[in-house]
Amino acid sequence: MLNETGKKTNGTKSTWSTDPARLRARRWWGLVVIAIAQLMIVLDTTIVTIALPTAQQDLGMSDASRQWVITAYTLTFGGLLLLGGRIADRLGRRRTLIAGILGFAVASGLGGMADSGWMLVAARAGQGVFAALLAPSTLALLMAVFPGPAERAKAIGIYSGVLTAGGGIGLVGGGLITSYLDWRWCMYVNIPIALLAAVGAIAALPDPPGRTDARIDVLGALTGCGGIAALVYGFSEAGEHGWHTPRVSLCLALAAALLLTFGIAQARLRAPLLPLRILTGRHRGAALATIALATLGLFGVFLFLTYQLQSVMGYSAVRAGLAMLPLVSMNVAAATQLSGRLLPKLPPRLLIVPGLLCAAGSLALLTQLTQQSSYTAVILPAELLLGLGIGTLFGPAVATATSGVAPHDAGIASATVNTAQQTGASIGTALLNTIAAGATSTYLADHHGAQVLRDATVHGYATAATWALGIMLGTAALAALCITADPRRTAP
Repeated sequence: MLNETGKKTNGTKSTWSTDPARLRARRWWGLVVIAIAQLMIVLDTTIVTIALPTAQQDLGMSDASRQWVITAYTLTFGGLLLLGGRIADRLGRRRTLIAGILGFAVASGLGGMADSGWMLVAARAGQGVFAALLAPSTLALLMAVFPGPAERAKAIGIYSGVLTAGGGIGLVGGGLITSYLDWRWCMYVNIPIALLAAVGAIAALPDPPGRTDARIDVLGALTGCGGIAALVYGFSEAGEHGWHTPRVSLCLALAAALLLTFGIAQARLRAPLLPLRILTGRHRGAALATIALATLGLFGVFLFLTYQLQSVMGYSAVRAGLAMLPLVSMNVAAATQLSGRLLPKLPPRLLIVPGLLCAAGSLALLTQLTQQSSYTAVILPAELLLGLGIGTLFGPAVATATSGVAPHDAGIASATVNTAQQTGASIGTALLNTIAAGATSTYLADHHGAQVLRDATVHGYATAATWALGIMLGTAALAALCITADPRRTAP
Protein backbone atom coordinates (compact mmCIF):
# COMPACT_ATOMS: atom_id res chain seq x y z
CA MET A 1 0.00 0.00 0.00
CA LEU A 2 1.18 3.57 -0.68
CA ASN A 3 0.93 6.01 2.16
CA GLU A 4 0.52 9.77 1.77
CA THR A 5 4.24 10.26 1.25
CA GLY A 6 4.28 7.78 -1.63
CA LYS A 7 6.33 5.14 0.20
CA LYS A 8 5.43 1.51 -0.14
CA THR A 9 3.86 -0.27 2.79
CA ASN A 10 2.42 -3.73 3.20
CA GLY A 11 -1.20 -4.16 2.25
CA THR A 12 -3.39 -3.13 -0.62
CA LYS A 13 -2.99 -0.10 -2.81
CA SER A 14 -4.10 3.17 -1.27
CA THR A 15 -6.82 5.28 -2.88
CA TRP A 16 -5.00 8.47 -1.82
CA SER A 17 -3.18 10.08 -4.71
CA THR A 18 0.55 10.71 -4.39
CA ASP A 19 0.58 13.32 -7.17
CA PRO A 20 1.26 16.72 -5.46
CA ALA A 21 -1.26 18.70 -7.52
CA ARG A 22 -4.02 16.14 -7.00
CA LEU A 23 -3.09 15.90 -3.33
CA ARG A 24 -3.57 19.66 -2.86
CA ALA A 25 -6.89 19.56 -4.70
CA ARG A 26 -8.20 16.66 -2.62
CA ARG A 27 -7.10 17.78 0.81
CA TRP A 28 -9.79 20.47 1.07
CA TRP A 29 -12.41 17.91 0.11
CA GLY A 30 -10.92 15.75 2.84
CA LEU A 31 -11.46 18.61 5.28
CA VAL A 32 -15.11 18.80 4.20
CA VAL A 33 -15.52 15.10 5.04
CA ILE A 34 -13.78 15.51 8.39
CA ALA A 35 -15.94 18.52 9.21
CA ILE A 36 -19.15 16.67 8.30
CA ALA A 37 -18.21 13.72 10.51
CA GLN A 38 -17.34 16.01 13.41
CA LEU A 39 -20.46 18.12 12.91
CA MET A 40 -22.63 15.02 13.15
CA ILE A 41 -21.47 14.09 16.62
CA VAL A 42 -21.32 17.65 17.98
CA LEU A 43 -24.70 18.59 16.53
CA ASP A 44 -26.26 15.53 18.16
CA THR A 45 -25.37 16.84 21.61
CA THR A 46 -27.87 19.72 21.39
CA ILE A 47 -30.39 18.72 18.72
CA VAL A 48 -31.79 16.06 21.05
CA THR A 49 -32.04 18.57 23.91
CA ILE A 50 -34.59 20.63 21.98
CA ALA A 51 -36.54 17.48 21.03
CA LEU A 52 -36.47 15.95 24.51
CA PRO A 53 -39.73 17.42 25.92
CA THR A 54 -41.70 16.08 22.94
CA ALA A 55 -39.90 12.71 23.03
CA GLN A 56 -40.54 12.40 26.77
CA GLN A 57 -44.27 12.92 26.31
CA ASP A 58 -44.45 10.57 23.32
CA LEU A 59 -42.60 7.73 25.07
CA GLY A 60 -44.14 8.28 28.52
CA MET A 61 -40.81 8.91 30.29
CA SER A 62 -40.77 10.23 33.83
CA ASP A 63 -39.00 13.45 34.82
CA ALA A 64 -36.44 11.39 36.72
CA SER A 65 -35.56 9.14 33.77
CA ARG A 66 -35.52 11.71 30.97
CA GLN A 67 -32.02 12.93 31.93
CA TRP A 68 -30.62 9.58 30.79
CA VAL A 69 -31.33 10.50 27.16
CA ILE A 70 -28.58 13.12 27.53
CA THR A 71 -26.39 11.40 30.14
CA ALA A 72 -26.16 8.05 28.31
CA TYR A 73 -24.54 9.84 25.36
CA THR A 74 -22.10 11.94 27.35
CA LEU A 75 -21.08 9.03 29.59
CA THR A 76 -20.18 6.65 26.78
CA PHE A 77 -18.69 9.36 24.56
CA GLY A 78 -16.51 10.95 27.22
CA GLY A 79 -15.60 7.67 28.89
CA LEU A 80 -14.49 5.77 25.77
CA LEU A 81 -12.64 8.49 23.81
CA LEU A 82 -9.15 7.46 24.94
CA LEU A 83 -9.83 3.84 24.05
CA GLY A 84 -11.18 4.98 20.68
CA GLY A 85 -7.97 6.88 20.05
CA ARG A 86 -5.83 3.84 20.72
CA ILE A 87 -8.02 1.66 18.49
CA ALA A 88 -7.58 4.25 15.72
CA ASP A 89 -3.81 4.07 16.13
CA ARG A 90 -3.87 0.29 15.89
CA LEU A 91 -6.39 -0.36 13.12
CA GLY A 92 -5.86 2.75 10.97
CA ARG A 93 -7.67 6.05 11.25
CA ARG A 94 -9.69 6.05 8.03
CA ARG A 95 -11.19 2.63 8.59
CA THR A 96 -11.90 3.50 12.23
CA LEU A 97 -13.56 6.73 11.11
CA ILE A 98 -15.77 4.89 8.61
CA ALA A 99 -16.72 2.22 11.15
CA GLY A 100 -17.65 4.90 13.67
CA ILE A 101 -19.70 6.85 11.11
CA LEU A 102 -21.70 3.81 10.01
CA GLY A 103 -22.22 2.60 13.58
CA PHE A 104 -23.44 6.05 14.58
CA ALA A 105 -25.97 5.93 11.72
CA VAL A 106 -27.29 2.54 12.85
CA ALA A 107 -27.65 3.70 16.47
CA SER A 108 -29.42 6.86 15.27
CA GLY A 109 -31.88 4.79 13.25
CA LEU A 110 -32.66 2.63 16.27
CA GLY A 111 -33.21 5.74 18.36
CA GLY A 112 -35.66 7.11 15.82
CA MET A 113 -37.61 3.84 15.95
CA ALA A 114 -37.66 3.71 19.77
CA ASP A 115 -41.00 2.70 21.26
CA SER A 116 -39.92 3.12 24.89
CA GLY A 117 -37.76 5.47 26.90
CA TRP A 118 -35.11 2.88 27.64
CA MET A 119 -34.80 1.92 23.98
CA LEU A 120 -34.05 5.56 23.23
CA VAL A 121 -31.53 5.66 26.09
CA ALA A 122 -29.83 2.50 24.76
CA ALA A 123 -29.64 4.02 21.27
CA ARG A 124 -28.10 7.19 22.69
CA ALA A 125 -25.49 5.10 24.52
CA GLY A 126 -24.73 3.39 21.20
CA GLN A 127 -24.29 6.77 19.56
CA GLY A 128 -21.79 7.67 22.28
CA VAL A 129 -19.80 4.46 21.72
CA PHE A 130 -19.43 5.06 17.99
CA ALA A 131 -18.81 8.79 18.46
CA ALA A 132 -15.90 7.85 20.72
CA LEU A 133 -14.59 5.63 17.93
CA LEU A 134 -14.78 8.18 15.12
CA ALA A 135 -13.98 11.46 16.93
CA PRO A 136 -10.26 10.74 17.60
CA SER A 137 -9.74 9.89 13.93
CA THR A 138 -11.05 13.24 12.65
CA LEU A 139 -8.33 15.45 14.10
CA ALA A 140 -5.62 12.85 13.47
CA LEU A 141 -6.59 12.67 9.78
CA LEU A 142 -6.70 16.46 9.57
CA MET A 143 -3.10 16.54 10.81
CA ALA A 144 -2.13 13.96 8.19
CA VAL A 145 -3.90 15.77 5.34
CA PHE A 146 -2.45 19.20 6.27
CA PRO A 147 1.20 18.66 7.29
CA GLY A 148 2.24 22.27 6.57
CA PRO A 149 1.82 24.73 9.46
CA ALA A 150 0.11 27.50 7.44
CA GLU A 151 -2.52 25.31 5.79
CA ARG A 152 -2.95 23.32 8.99
CA ALA A 153 -3.71 26.50 10.92
CA LYS A 154 -6.38 27.47 8.40
CA ALA A 155 -7.84 23.96 8.42
CA ILE A 156 -7.91 23.85 12.23
CA GLY A 157 -9.73 27.19 12.22
CA ILE A 158 -12.43 25.74 9.96
CA TYR A 159 -12.53 22.53 12.01
CA SER A 160 -12.89 24.48 15.26
CA GLY A 161 -15.61 26.64 13.75
CA VAL A 162 -17.60 23.53 12.87
CA LEU A 163 -16.90 22.06 16.30
CA THR A 164 -18.11 25.04 18.27
CA ALA A 165 -20.94 25.97 15.90
CA GLY A 166 -22.40 22.48 15.97
CA GLY A 167 -24.16 23.10 19.26
CA GLY A 168 -25.92 26.18 17.97
CA ILE A 169 -26.80 24.52 14.67
CA GLY A 170 -28.30 21.67 16.68
CA LEU A 171 -30.52 24.07 18.60
CA VAL A 172 -31.79 25.70 15.40
CA GLY A 173 -32.21 22.41 13.56
CA GLY A 174 -33.80 20.72 16.54
CA GLY A 175 -36.37 23.48 16.86
CA LEU A 176 -37.27 23.35 13.17
CA ILE A 177 -37.42 19.56 12.98
CA THR A 178 -39.44 19.18 16.19
CA SER A 179 -41.91 21.90 15.19
CA TYR A 180 -42.48 20.96 11.55
CA LEU A 181 -41.68 17.22 11.34
CA ASP A 182 -41.33 14.95 14.36
CA TRP A 183 -38.80 14.53 17.16
CA ARG A 184 -37.76 11.17 15.67
CA TRP A 185 -36.28 13.00 12.68
CA CYS A 186 -33.75 14.54 15.06
CA MET A 187 -32.31 11.01 15.13
CA TYR A 188 -33.03 10.01 11.51
CA VAL A 189 -31.28 13.12 10.16
CA ASN A 190 -27.93 11.55 11.08
CA ILE A 191 -28.38 8.71 8.58
CA PRO A 192 -27.98 10.70 5.31
CA ILE A 193 -25.23 12.79 6.90
CA ALA A 194 -23.38 9.62 7.91
CA LEU A 195 -23.72 8.03 4.48
CA LEU A 196 -22.41 11.19 2.82
CA ALA A 197 -19.44 11.32 5.23
CA ALA A 198 -18.62 7.61 4.74
CA VAL A 199 -18.60 7.87 0.94
CA GLY A 200 -16.54 11.05 1.15
CA ALA A 201 -14.05 9.41 3.52
CA ILE A 202 -13.46 6.56 1.06
CA ALA A 203 -12.98 8.96 -1.85
CA ALA A 204 -11.10 11.87 -0.29
CA LEU A 205 -9.13 10.77 2.79
CA PRO A 206 -5.74 9.06 2.99
CA ASP A 207 -5.45 5.56 4.43
CA PRO A 208 -2.29 5.51 6.54
CA PRO A 209 -1.71 2.03 7.94
CA GLY A 210 -2.34 1.24 11.58
CA ARG A 211 0.36 0.31 14.05
CA THR A 212 0.38 -3.39 14.85
CA ASP A 213 2.57 -2.63 17.88
CA ALA A 214 -0.07 -0.28 19.36
CA ARG A 215 -1.35 -2.45 22.19
CA ILE A 216 -4.72 -2.04 23.82
CA ASP A 217 -4.12 -1.23 27.49
CA VAL A 218 -6.96 -3.12 29.22
CA LEU A 219 -6.21 -1.78 32.71
CA GLY A 220 -5.97 1.76 31.36
CA ALA A 221 -9.24 1.33 29.46
CA LEU A 222 -11.06 0.12 32.57
CA THR A 223 -9.65 2.65 35.03
CA GLY A 224 -9.43 5.67 32.71
CA CYS A 225 -12.75 5.20 30.94
CA GLY A 226 -14.43 4.13 34.17
CA GLY A 227 -13.02 7.10 36.06
CA ILE A 228 -14.19 9.62 33.45
CA ALA A 229 -17.60 7.93 33.28
CA ALA A 230 -17.95 8.02 37.08
CA LEU A 231 -16.90 11.68 37.16
CA VAL A 232 -19.37 12.72 34.44
CA TYR A 233 -22.13 10.63 36.03
CA GLY A 234 -21.42 12.11 39.46
CA PHE A 235 -21.68 15.67 38.20
CA SER A 236 -24.80 14.82 36.19
CA GLU A 237 -26.45 13.37 39.29
CA ALA A 238 -25.40 16.41 41.31
CA GLY A 239 -27.28 18.59 38.87
CA GLU A 240 -30.42 16.53 39.48
CA HIS A 241 -30.20 15.58 43.17
CA GLY A 242 -27.65 17.91 44.81
CA TRP A 243 -24.06 17.54 45.95
CA HIS A 244 -24.60 15.87 49.32
CA THR A 245 -26.48 12.74 48.30
CA PRO A 246 -24.71 9.40 48.91
CA ARG A 247 -24.91 8.49 45.21
CA VAL A 248 -22.99 11.61 44.17
CA SER A 249 -20.37 11.21 46.91
CA LEU A 250 -19.84 7.57 45.99
CA CYS A 251 -19.47 8.39 42.28
CA LEU A 252 -16.96 11.17 42.88
CA ALA A 253 -14.95 9.02 45.30
CA LEU A 254 -14.94 6.16 42.79
CA ALA A 255 -13.86 8.57 40.04
CA ALA A 256 -10.96 9.85 42.15
CA ALA A 257 -9.81 6.31 42.97
CA LEU A 258 -10.03 5.09 39.38
CA LEU A 259 -8.30 8.14 37.91
CA LEU A 260 -5.51 7.92 40.49
CA THR A 261 -5.01 4.25 39.62
CA PHE A 262 -5.07 5.20 35.94
CA GLY A 263 -2.36 7.83 36.40
CA ILE A 264 -0.08 5.49 38.36
CA ALA A 265 -0.54 2.70 35.82
CA GLN A 266 0.11 4.97 32.84
CA ALA A 267 3.40 6.12 34.36
CA ARG A 268 4.61 2.52 34.73
CA LEU A 269 3.37 0.72 31.61
CA ARG A 270 5.53 0.41 28.51
CA ALA A 271 2.53 0.77 26.18
CA PRO A 272 0.03 2.94 28.07
CA LEU A 273 -3.41 3.95 26.85
CA LEU A 274 -2.49 7.62 27.40
CA PRO A 275 1.27 8.28 27.20
CA LEU A 276 1.93 10.89 29.87
CA ARG A 277 4.30 12.68 27.49
CA ILE A 278 1.16 14.05 25.82
CA LEU A 279 0.14 15.74 29.09
CA THR A 280 3.41 16.60 30.78
CA GLY A 281 4.59 19.28 28.35
CA ARG A 282 3.71 22.61 29.99
CA HIS A 283 2.32 24.22 26.85
CA ARG A 284 0.35 21.19 25.68
CA GLY A 285 -0.97 20.47 29.16
CA ALA A 286 -2.00 24.09 29.63
CA ALA A 287 -3.73 24.09 26.23
CA LEU A 288 -5.69 20.96 27.16
CA ALA A 289 -6.65 22.52 30.49
CA THR A 290 -7.73 25.68 28.66
CA ILE A 291 -9.94 23.67 26.30
CA ALA A 292 -11.55 21.78 29.19
CA LEU A 293 -12.10 24.84 31.41
CA ALA A 294 -13.33 27.07 28.58
CA THR A 295 -15.81 24.42 27.50
CA LEU A 296 -16.85 23.90 31.13
CA GLY A 297 -17.59 27.60 31.52
CA LEU A 298 -19.40 27.98 28.20
CA PHE A 299 -21.67 24.99 27.66
CA GLY A 300 -23.86 25.44 30.72
CA VAL A 301 -24.43 29.10 29.87
CA PHE A 302 -25.20 28.12 26.27
CA LEU A 303 -28.04 26.02 27.67
CA PHE A 304 -29.21 28.85 29.96
CA LEU A 305 -29.59 31.14 26.95
CA THR A 306 -32.01 28.63 25.46
CA TYR A 307 -34.01 28.45 28.71
CA GLN A 308 -34.07 32.24 29.01
CA LEU A 309 -35.45 32.61 25.49
CA GLN A 310 -38.06 29.85 25.75
CA SER A 311 -39.10 29.60 29.41
CA VAL A 312 -38.77 33.24 30.46
CA MET A 313 -39.27 35.24 27.27
CA GLY A 314 -41.83 32.89 25.74
CA TYR A 315 -40.06 32.15 22.44
CA SER A 316 -41.09 29.06 20.49
CA ALA A 317 -38.47 26.37 19.77
CA VAL A 318 -38.05 27.69 16.22
CA ARG A 319 -37.83 31.33 17.25
CA ALA A 320 -35.35 30.49 20.02
CA GLY A 321 -33.19 28.59 17.55
CA LEU A 322 -33.23 31.48 15.10
CA ALA A 323 -32.40 33.89 17.92
CA MET A 324 -29.19 31.90 18.48
CA LEU A 325 -28.04 32.30 14.86
CA PRO A 326 -25.97 35.48 15.53
CA LEU A 327 -23.87 33.49 18.00
CA VAL A 328 -23.32 30.70 15.48
CA SER A 329 -22.55 33.12 12.64
CA MET A 330 -20.07 35.13 14.67
CA ASN A 331 -18.43 31.96 15.91
CA VAL A 332 -17.89 30.59 12.40
CA ALA A 333 -16.66 33.96 11.11
CA ALA A 334 -14.18 34.33 13.97
CA ALA A 335 -12.88 30.76 13.61
CA THR A 336 -12.39 30.89 9.85
CA GLN A 337 -11.65 34.53 9.06
CA LEU A 338 -9.93 35.72 12.24
CA SER A 339 -8.35 32.81 14.07
CA GLY A 340 -7.62 30.77 10.94
CA ARG A 341 -5.92 33.70 9.21
CA LEU A 342 -3.97 35.04 12.19
CA LEU A 343 -2.70 31.79 13.71
CA PRO A 344 0.04 31.33 11.07
CA LYS A 345 1.26 34.86 11.87
CA LEU A 346 0.86 35.14 15.66
CA PRO A 347 1.75 33.05 18.71
CA PRO A 348 -1.42 31.23 19.87
CA ARG A 349 -1.44 32.97 23.25
CA LEU A 350 -2.19 36.28 21.51
CA LEU A 351 -5.42 34.75 20.19
CA ILE A 352 -6.40 32.46 23.08
CA VAL A 353 -6.28 35.09 25.82
CA PRO A 354 -8.28 37.77 23.93
CA GLY A 355 -10.77 35.07 22.96
CA LEU A 356 -11.24 34.10 26.61
CA LEU A 357 -11.64 37.75 27.59
CA CYS A 358 -14.31 38.26 24.91
CA ALA A 359 -16.18 35.24 26.27
CA ALA A 360 -15.79 36.68 29.78
CA GLY A 361 -17.31 39.96 28.54
CA SER A 362 -20.31 38.01 27.27
CA LEU A 363 -20.71 36.30 30.63
CA ALA A 364 -20.46 39.66 32.40
CA LEU A 365 -23.47 40.84 30.39
CA LEU A 366 -25.39 37.68 31.28
CA THR A 367 -24.81 38.26 35.01
CA GLN A 368 -27.19 41.22 34.60
CA LEU A 369 -30.08 39.12 33.30
CA THR A 370 -33.53 39.93 34.66
CA GLN A 371 -37.03 38.92 33.64
CA GLN A 372 -37.33 42.26 31.79
CA SER A 373 -34.04 41.93 29.86
CA SER A 374 -34.54 42.47 26.15
CA TYR A 375 -33.04 40.43 23.35
CA THR A 376 -31.46 43.37 21.52
CA ALA A 377 -30.04 45.13 24.58
CA VAL A 378 -28.59 42.17 26.51
CA ILE A 379 -28.79 38.80 24.82
CA LEU A 380 -27.74 39.77 21.29
CA PRO A 381 -24.54 41.60 22.41
CA ALA A 382 -23.75 38.68 24.73
CA GLU A 383 -24.19 36.22 21.85
CA LEU A 384 -21.93 38.21 19.53
CA LEU A 385 -19.18 38.48 22.15
CA LEU A 386 -19.49 34.80 23.00
CA GLY A 387 -19.30 33.77 19.34
CA LEU A 388 -16.27 36.01 18.80
CA GLY A 389 -14.55 34.62 21.86
CA ILE A 390 -15.00 30.91 21.31
CA GLY A 391 -14.34 31.23 17.58
CA THR A 392 -11.04 32.96 18.31
CA LEU A 393 -9.71 30.79 21.11
CA PHE A 394 -10.43 27.16 20.22
CA GLY A 395 -8.43 26.91 16.99
CA PRO A 396 -5.15 28.10 18.55
CA ALA A 397 -5.80 26.01 21.67
CA VAL A 398 -6.32 22.85 19.59
CA ALA A 399 -3.22 23.65 17.50
CA THR A 400 -1.12 24.01 20.66
CA ALA A 401 -2.57 20.87 22.25
CA THR A 402 -1.64 18.77 19.19
CA SER A 403 1.65 20.44 18.22
CA GLY A 404 4.88 18.48 18.44
CA VAL A 405 3.06 15.14 18.77
CA ALA A 406 4.77 12.20 17.09
CA PRO A 407 2.78 10.73 14.15
CA HIS A 408 2.21 7.46 16.01
CA ASP A 409 0.58 9.40 18.88
CA ALA A 410 -1.70 11.50 16.68
CA GLY A 411 -4.80 9.39 17.31
CA ILE A 412 -4.47 9.40 21.08
CA ALA A 413 -3.59 13.12 21.09
CA SER A 414 -6.76 13.84 19.13
CA ALA A 415 -8.73 11.68 21.57
CA THR A 416 -7.28 13.63 24.48
CA VAL A 417 -8.46 16.94 22.95
CA ASN A 418 -11.94 15.52 22.42
CA THR A 419 -11.95 14.08 25.94
CA ALA A 420 -11.10 17.51 27.37
CA GLN A 421 -13.96 19.09 25.40
CA GLN A 422 -16.55 16.43 26.17
CA THR A 423 -15.70 16.13 29.85
CA GLY A 424 -15.64 19.90 30.24
CA ALA A 425 -19.03 20.23 28.52
CA SER A 426 -20.61 17.51 30.63
CA ILE A 427 -19.22 18.75 33.94
CA GLY A 428 -19.94 22.38 33.07
CA THR A 429 -23.57 21.71 32.26
CA ALA A 430 -24.11 19.75 35.49
CA LEU A 431 -22.08 22.14 37.66
CA LEU A 432 -23.68 25.35 36.43
CA ASN A 433 -27.14 23.79 36.49
CA THR A 434 -26.57 22.84 40.13
CA ILE A 435 -25.41 26.37 40.96
CA ALA A 436 -28.44 27.83 39.17
CA ALA A 437 -30.84 25.48 40.95
CA GLY A 438 -29.35 26.32 44.35
CA ALA A 439 -29.56 30.06 43.70
CA THR A 440 -33.16 29.68 42.52
CA SER A 441 -34.14 27.76 45.67
CA THR A 442 -32.51 30.35 47.93
CA TYR A 443 -34.29 33.19 46.11
CA LEU A 444 -37.65 31.44 46.44
CA ALA A 445 -37.10 30.97 50.17
CA ASP A 446 -36.42 34.70 50.65
CA HIS A 447 -39.03 36.26 48.34
CA HIS A 448 -42.75 36.04 47.79
CA GLY A 449 -45.12 37.28 45.08
CA ALA A 450 -46.86 36.42 41.85
CA GLN A 451 -43.77 36.76 39.66
CA VAL A 452 -41.32 35.27 42.13
CA LEU A 453 -40.83 31.95 40.29
CA ARG A 454 -39.64 33.57 37.06
CA ASP A 455 -37.55 36.10 38.95
CA ALA A 456 -35.95 33.25 40.89
CA THR A 457 -35.26 31.31 37.69
CA VAL A 458 -33.53 34.25 36.01
CA HIS A 459 -31.61 34.97 39.23
CA GLY A 460 -30.33 31.39 39.06
CA TYR A 461 -29.14 31.89 35.49
CA ALA A 462 -27.36 35.13 36.41
CA THR A 463 -25.68 33.47 39.41
CA ALA A 464 -24.43 30.60 37.23
CA ALA A 465 -23.13 33.16 34.70
CA THR A 466 -21.18 34.83 37.53
CA TRP A 467 -19.46 31.55 38.38
CA ALA A 468 -18.78 30.91 34.69
CA LEU A 469 -17.27 34.42 34.45
CA GLY A 470 -14.86 33.56 37.25
CA ILE A 471 -13.89 30.31 35.52
CA MET A 472 -13.28 32.14 32.25
CA LEU A 473 -11.09 34.82 33.85
CA GLY A 474 -9.09 32.16 35.70
CA THR A 475 -8.61 30.27 32.44
CA ALA A 476 -7.39 33.44 30.73
CA ALA A 477 -4.78 33.89 33.46
CA LEU A 478 -3.69 30.24 33.08
CA ALA A 479 -3.31 30.62 29.31
CA ALA A 480 -1.43 33.91 29.60
CA LEU A 481 1.08 32.45 32.04
CA CYS A 482 1.60 28.94 30.66
CA ILE A 483 0.96 28.85 26.89
CA THR A 484 4.11 30.34 25.41
CA ALA A 485 4.90 27.72 22.74
CA ASP A 486 4.37 28.44 19.05
CA PRO A 487 3.05 25.53 16.89
CA ARG A 488 4.39 27.34 13.80
CA ARG A 489 7.85 26.30 14.92
CA THR A 490 7.00 22.85 16.27
CA ALA A 491 4.69 21.49 13.60
CA PRO A 492 6.02 18.34 12.00
